[in-house]
Amino acid sequence: MTVSTMELKLQAIREDTGLTPREKIARLERLRVEARALQRAATESAMVEDDGWYEDVHLIDIELDNLGKPVEEKGPATL
Repeated sequence: MTVSTMELKLQAIREDTGLTPREKIARLERLRVEARALQRAATESAMVEDDGWYEDVHLIDIELDNLGKPVEEKGPATL
């Protein structure tokens, strides 16, 4: 089974015992902002091929939820 770069990043954050839950949430939220930007760029591109952008955001959302920080999308501009 192939592991994505995002899965490796999430695993590193999850297993970092030097981070508090708050710090983990902050890192995950930054990753989510980056992943959403890539997701938006991909949907606006002429080549609308799903390169895993939707899955990345979903994986981050699961990690945030596991830390007690569920994600609420805001506004009509959500994908």
